[in-house]
Amino acid sequence: MQFRKISLKDKAIFDRFLSCRMPQLSAYAFENIFIWQSLYDIFWAKINKSLCVFFKDRVGCFLYLSPLGKANGEDTVEKCFEIMDGFNNNPVVSRIENAEERDLDFYKGLGYKTVLAGCDYVCKKEALADLKGEAFKKKRALANNFVNKYNFQYLIYKPGDKKECIRLYLSWMKERKSQNSDRIYQGLLDDNFAVFKAMLECFGKLNFTGRVVKIGGRIRAFTFGYELNSDSFVILFEVCDLKLKGIAQYIFREFSRELDYKDINIMDDSGLASLKKVKLSYRPYRTLNCFSVNRG
Repeated sequence: MQFRKISLKDKAIFDRFLSCRMPQLSAYAFENIFIWQSLYDIFWAKINKSLCVFFKDRVGCFLYLSPLGKANGEDTVEKCFEIMDGFNNNPVVSRIENAEERDLDFYKGLGYKTVLAGCDYVCKKEALADLKGEAFKKKRALANNFVNKYNFQYLIYKPGDKKECIRLYLSWMKERKSQNSDRIYQGLLDDNFAVFKAMLECFGKLNFTGRVVKIGGRIRAFTFGYELNSDSFVILFEVCDLKLKGIAQYIFREFSRELDYKDINIMDDSGLASLKKVKLSYRPYRTLNCFSVNRG
């Protein structure tokens, strides 16, 4: 068995294994996996014809996804835990993250414990593109007010926009931190910034899509995402100038109108009540539960 550090040239093999699964959770995309190397050492191996993706940092090592492959079985899972145990001083750290609901019977049948770790929120594309009805009345009004009040440009993201996007993110992050002193929340902001910069670094080399809103020649909002499968697109980042009312609703609506997918996955809420409230305000029509798997 050979361990390989993740690289851009691995995309084809990852995509081949991922396509066999028709993933639903936002984690199951090479674009998402690759940019986490800003925070983790990421390596992978083929084990019993399954592709297994390991994340490692100073805390320990875990399997980021369920093993990918049609031949996935008990021997594969046991070997993954053996590998993780070799890195971890405490075997409790050894676990599989981002297991999908369809995996639960398999893991429970092997005697493993599954714990609900969160969920992705999934909205209908048509609902976000139109913002029709009483449920979206406020968001529709805010977006329309922005359109009527400001002289702006809605543009495709280009590599030359990178510095401006980073500037906006830092400004947005500073304001968010000033409003919430919780250390976990502030740590999440820092981690997300590292992942965001990693995404910008490889933007043209992977299948990310980005849009920006400029006012007076400066970027005041941006949004980025990637295709998860033929039916679903993931919104990975959206950051706006918090002083401009309606800009967030506008860019979300406008980007949704462009997307040729049935579903838009707006990812999880990171366990934050305030973020959960925002996600639910877009009326997701379903949630996709995400589980952690351990020995119990």
